[in-house]
Amino acid sequence: MNWILALVLVLIIMYLVSIQLKKVRNKSTRKSLLENWGKPKNDKYLDFNLINQFFKNHKSPKNVFQIISDNTWEDLDMNEIFRFLDRTTSKIGQQYLYYKLRIITNIPDINRFGKLTDLFKSDQSLRIKSQLELSKLSSNKAYYFEEIFRSKDVEKSGKIWLFRFLSLAAISSIILSFIYPTWFLVLIPIFFVNLVFHYKNKSSIQLYLNGVGQLATSYRVAKRLSSSEKIRSFYKDFSYLKNVKSILSKIRFIEWEKKLDSEYALLFWFISEIIKITFNLEPILFYSFQKSLENKKSDLKDLFLFIGEIDAAISCASVQSNNSNYCKPNFINKKEVFAEEVYHPLIENCIANNLNLENKSLLLTGSNMSGKTTFIRTCSINVILGQTLNFCFAKKLETPFFKIYSSIRISDDLISNTSYYLEEVVRIKELIDASKKGDSCLFILDELFKGTNTVERIAAGKSILSYLNKKNHIVMVSTHDLELTELLKQENFDLYHFSETIENDQLLFDHKIKPGKPKSGNAIKILELYDYPFEIIEDSKSSRKITLANNDSSQITGIAGKV
Repeated sequence: MNWILALVLVLIIMYLVSIQLKKVRNKSTRKSLLENWGKPKNDKYLDFNLINQFFKNHKSPKNVFQIISDNTWEDLDMNEIFRFLDRTTSKIGQQYLYYKLRIITNIPDINRFGKLTDLFKSDQSLRIKSQLELSKLSSNKAYYFEEIFRSKDVEKSGKIWLFRFLSLAAISSIILSFIYPTWFLVLIPIFFVNLVFHYKNKSSIQLYLNGVGQLATSYRVAKRLSSSEKIRSFYKDFSYLKNVKSILSKIRFIEWEKKLDSEYALLFWFISEIIKITFNLEPILFYSFQKSLENKKSDLKDLFLFIGEIDAAISCASVQSNNSNYCKPNFINKKEVFAEEVYHPLIENCIANNLNLENKSLLLTGSNMSGKTTFIRTCSINVILGQTLNFCFAKKLETPFFKIYSSIRISDDLISNTSYYLEEVVRIKELIDASKKGDSCLFILDELFKGTNTVERIAAGKSILSYLNKKNHIVMVSTHDLELTELLKQENFDLYHFSETIENDQLLFDHKIKPGKPKSGNAIKILELYDYPFEIIEDSKSSRKITLANNDSSQITGIAGKV
């Protein structure tokens, strides 16, 4: 009797200690959340192979306007943008934020997300409570939750009847042994047969361990988040919570497997294994669980989306709280772009710029290193942020609701033996095909056809840019080819440029966009500043004068004729 009381006392002490440890952890987490609000994470390494899993496996939702392509994502350095924006607490929220940055839906949807972000920005108490719940899904194991509702075929077993028969035989032998003890001997061969099935089934269960191990936690987190009336007002239906709850009892045996590294679970592991083997519980429950899982995939996905959206909205609220110069986009039904004090979020002390395009596209020229490519990236990044997260790094941004396509970062493909020029031809053909459709498009291009000669590059570039600049499409192109400025003035392109000044033998860039085309370049001056031989500098200047003299209006007319 005394040992029973001692065991009860030990269990009570363990329970009280666990409660106290939980309070200490919550206090520490709360303090960390308050201190780090508005600040980027300190994570030096992000495993994008895990972060992008939800996007890769579930990127065909309904009502999608555009999925940002891999090419455009890389052209705009969006992994680094994601790293800056990521203030999520849970791994589910991190995966959802990545997904949301690559999926453009519709204006009502992003407006709703913007209001959800505003809620967490204005209500600190609700935000902290939500983050404390989301922190329960901060383990890397939570990355695998999406595995259990992927669209994949589940292997069915034809031995369910045998598992049930053996389980019934074990129960019967135990009952009969109370009447005739010799029946207990029948249990021995049944036990060893069940032992084989039990451990063969372990390999199947392993496929579900990572994801299912987070299901119960995800359910509890979602349940507590949904208890807030303010959060509930943003969602119409929570029936999936009830549907998910109905399968939780069937996953206890799988959750148990995930807790074997716990010192408390190991105390009871041996006894539980004997019971599961004797009555063949694991295979029976597992295949029952599989069937339930197949029927509840949409509910599990809704659970994931709910948790992910809450965390992503809190992340955006954190970003906005530390960046006073941001705005919500204004979408218009005109071929116009109006940007006031737009800037690149990753550039420290970035110079903000204005841009006003009315029924025209942008041809941007200027010196090396002056900021041409950075500016067109800045514009397109902010368009994507506006159309996915409902905020931009600008004082004001008005644009059509665009589909975004780019051709910036092209390289030779040595594996497929494809040249730089051919790679660019293929990429730009995708832009041309997109321009034939009805939606407004934003086309971002940098240094068109660098892989071919000057005359053909200018001729082809002029024709392609003119072709893309139709309907409500807007083209933003940066180039060193000043000849294009003459050819495209009559093709509804506004000319802008970046320039520099030279002081004390140093190039100084103001990174301010200016109307018109630049008066001079800086390539030869850079050679001079880096102490190239005098004869090279003088020969370069002489050759430049000859080239400029020959490059008169008749030559431009000739190029236009070729076009």
